[in-house]
Amino acid sequence: MFGIVINEKELSELEYMIKKEMDELIFDLEDTRIDIVVKKAMYNRYQTLFQLFRRVAKEQDVLKYIPKYKF
Repeated sequence: MFGIVINEKELSELEYMIKKEMDELIFDLEDTRIDIVVKKAMYNRYQTLFQLFRRVAKEQDVLKYIPKYKF
């Protein structure tokens, strides 16, 4: 287990970066041209990012990004 000390500006930047990455993954997961094996890997990455996002974001923001896909 690791600990980290960050200020409010860094926290908001971290939230922003995670949101952008999750938005890109959501967009790609909806693309029908991408193979299911690749989508599974992308979904695993999304889950990891979501767990990190849950630790730094407000509850109302977290609810918007609850994973909707199952592989």
